[in-house]
Amino acid sequence: MRTVAVVGASLAGLSAARSLRRQGFDGRLVVIGDELHRPYDRPPLSKEFLAGSLAEADLALEPDEEDLRAEWLLGVRAVGLDGPQRAVRLADGSEVRADGVVIATGAAARTLPGTDGLAGVHTLRTLDDARALRDELALGGRLVVIGGGFIGAEVASTAYALGLDVTVVEAAPTPLAGPLGETMGGIVSALHADHGVRLLCGVGVKGLRGGSRVEAVLLEDGRSVGADIVVVGVGARPCVEWLAGSGLALGDGVTCGADGRTGLAGVVAVGDCASWYDPRAGLHRRVEHWTGARERPDAAVTALLAGGAVEPSAPRPPYFWSDQYGVKIQFAGHAAAADSVTIEEGARDEHNVLAVYRRSGHPVAVLGMNQPRLFTRWRKQLAAAA
Repeated sequence: MRTVAVVGASLAGLSAARSLRRQGFDGRLVVIGDELHRPYDRPPLSKEFLAGSLAEADLALEPDEEDLRAEWLLGVRAVGLDGPQRAVRLADGSEVRADGVVIATGAAARTLPGTDGLAGVHTLRTLDDARALRDELALGGRLVVIGGGFIGAEVASTAYALGLDVTVVEAAPTPLAGPLGETMGGIVSALHADHGVRLLCGVGVKGLRGGSRVEAVLLEDGRSVGADIVVVGVGARPCVEWLAGSGLALGDGVTCGADGRTGLAGVVAVGDCASWYDPRAGLHRRVEHWTGARERPDAAVTALLAGGAVEPSAPRPPYFWSDQYGVKIQFAGHAAAADSVTIEEGARDEHNVLAVYRRSGHPVAVLGMNQPRLFTRWRKQLAAAA
């Protein structure tokens, strides 16, 4: 294998490039990214960077001394893949031919229909998104966050600390019920009310009102919530449209095996755009977490360089964290696999809960709120059992 193209220059793409060099690949390495920025850390965008306590330079994922001997093609978007030829077509009309391709194009924030061109309406996914939102939050006023997931909750927490008047609107009856289950989703999302942030649940958004700039969020039950700034945090979609016609199986992302291998020889996928097979659950899952983007490229690169000759091991249980209102929230495993959840330590009113999710008595997930030591112990047990 003489040339490998990594399509995507965020954490998953950078991790794949590092793994290629670490595993002995000494050929031509091309990293393609649609943003002009070098790889940067995304989790702080909704927290420290948005609050102004972290500078752009602090987001850099590459130390000054690192040299991957890579060709960086930044600010150019991949628009197509000739699967059998492993040729990546770019928006500027050029093409990169490779012996191996790592797809790491990530995901894009979902938007609210009919909001294009309306000032004051934001999504938060990229550094440029965070820059624009930070500038607006610095002016103060009324913020409405549409979507009570982790990004929305983190933005609400940051804006609250900055002194804004904050309302969170969530269509589901219980925020975070998907990743955490209804019981613990309710406990974690209670942090909003505990800090004076309004939380409106079980109601969808009908639209926004405003001329050139947003003035209010219109709810499906007829209510109207005044807004100077709106953040739409309703999830993300995998960036796989450019792969149509490539021969790859596409569903909720690029369909892969347990090691990132696709149905095309010499092509693997990692990060938020990859739907890896989970042999424990017997289904494909797309994991949108920092840890997965950091760890899973190692397995995918091993499979790529070995031509699929290495038997894949089961991916580690997914892990993610969130910082909200001064509370460290950590989670590992799959809440949907559980038939019970119990609080093992702490008290919900004191925001220091350690909860274990079980199925037929066996742990399948663990949640910690300001319980880093106990959580780490349980996470290790969970990984060992898996």
